[in-house]
Formats: sequence, C-alpha cells, structure tokens
Amino acid sequence: MSQILEAPTFKWSFLHPKYFHTWIGVSLMFLISWLPYRVLRLLGQKFGLLIMHFLKNRRNIAERNLQLCFPEMTVGERKVMLKENSKHMGLALFETCMAWFWPDWRIKKHVKYIGFEQLDAIKAKKKGVLIIAVHSLNLELGARAFGTHTSGFGVYRANSNPVYDWIQYRGRTQDNGAIDRFDVKRMVKILREGGLLWYAPDHDYGCHRYAWAPLFAVEKACTTTGTHLLASAGKADVMTFTITRDRKGTGYTLTLDPPMAAFPYNDEAAAATYTNKFIERSILRAPEQYMWLHRRFKSRPEGERSLYE
Repeated sequence: MSQILEAPTFKWSFLHPKYFHTWIGVSLMFLISWLPYRVLRLLGQKFGLLIMHFLKNRRNIAERNLQLCFPEMTVGERKVMLKENSKHMGLALFETCMAWFWPDWRIKKHVKYIGFEQLDAIKAKKKGVLIIAVHSLNLELGARAFGTHTSGFGVYRANSNPVYDWIQYRGRTQDNGAIDRFDVKRMVKILREGGLLWYAPDHDYGCHRYAWAPLFAVEKACTTTGTHLLASAGKADVMTFTITRDRKGTGYTLTLDPPMAAFPYNDEAAAATYTNKFIERSILRAPEQYMWLHRRFKSRPEGERSLYE
C-alpha cells in the first residue's frame, strides 16, 4: 500500500521548552554555515579528530570493516586511513550545515560536475533513472549539490524529534523531492514516469529482501535486492553517483557514471553482485571518505559467527 509522505509543517507546540535544545542546536548550525569554506573545512577536521577520540566503539567498527574489506592493508596503512576517516566524519557534520542553509550559488561555487550531460539524452527518451549512491560521509551535501543541477527524489526517513524533522525536511527538499522509505509503489511510479530517484543499497538492512553477494574481500555480504526491484519494475536505467572532497581543500567533485550496460534485470541475486561491483568502484574513489563506522557485515548466514566479535 502506497504511503503518502506529508511534508512536516510548523506547529506552535514546537516552541515548547522541551525543544529549546533543538532550536539552539539548529541556530548554531545556521550560524556555522556563514563561515568561509576554508574555515569550515579546518574546523570540521579538528572536530572529527576530537569526537572520534571518545567514540571508541565506532573506531573499532571502522577498523574491523577495513580489516575485512582490505586484508592486504598493513597496520600502518589502516591507522592512516582511520585518522583521515575521522577528519572526514567531522567534516560531514559541518557539511550538513552547508547543505541545509547555503544558497544554490554558494553550493555551485564549490562543486564540479562530471558526466551530468548524460541526463539530457536519457530525459529525451522519457526513461526513469535510478541513481545508486553510497553512504559517503559527504552524502548530505552531495544530494543537495545534485539537486542544484538536476532535481530528483530521495528516500526519506523521518526523525523522531518533530522540530528537527521539520528543519531536516526543509533542508533536504530545497531542490529535491522526498519519498517515504517504505513507499516502494510511488518510487516505481516516479521511475516509470521518467523521473530520477536516488537509492543507497550499500548498508546492511538485515535479512529482508536480500541476497548474499561479495563486497570487497567479504564473500557473503547481506545485500538488499531493492536495486533490482526498483530497476526492473520501474523500467529504469541504473547509474552510479559519487561525491568526493577534493584533497586540495577547494571543494567537491560530483561524478555521474554512464548507465550500467549489463544490469541483470531478470536476476535479483546477480543484480546484487553486479551492483556491489559498482559500489566498490564508488568507494575506492575516496575510501577515506566512506562511512566505515557502520556495521556493514552485521548479518551473517545461519550458523555463522558475527564478524564483529
């Protein structure tokens, strides 16, 4: 059954004292967004190193993920990667301020677009496009920057705090639309009507509509079959999208790859394996910028031990 996502609206109850901490936090985000970009980048890196010093459990998860995915990586290389990843995690918090409060002109000033000319040819065919993204630490800004060039729809999960949810929704839908994460029917409809939909299938969503597919050195990674469902039912082209922070500190590059030429529309298990290969390519463009903090391999086949013990 289709679930219509109603845009959150302001309510006078939002001014209740119990939400004061939320308003203070969001006001701080707004003020931070006015800082020069170079200052934001410097503060974000320092902040990331600071908070990751206290998040020992998350550091351990990130380190374990790197061990699983890149067993050939030395202890020294892994240590360097984790330090850089911590910096980028802090940057992500500051980039949320940028994504929600920067005007379009300021977004475009710091973003370079590669491959977006392909969308014109696809639109001319009136064919839908399923954009596969990965949970890079700059995805919030990436979605906003994508929308300033070409608007589309993103999958939305409401926040339990109504004030924060109202602000979050406004920030994320300035240039794009939002669809409830359970409203598969509407997602398919948008694709069949020639629309553009972002989808991030790189996390472990549990053993529900899934397939075991290789991801880097892990032979059995629980992988959602949602990509296959949306692409086949929506009769859509499938493309990958990556945002990377420029290492020189000047801005970002958004890369839209050509449509997957051999996507297996008739085989969901093969589609999961095929999609993971493209996810690997996206991650490897800037592995230090990926969300390694997530327990990507928490689900295991029956009888197998957890990989995080």
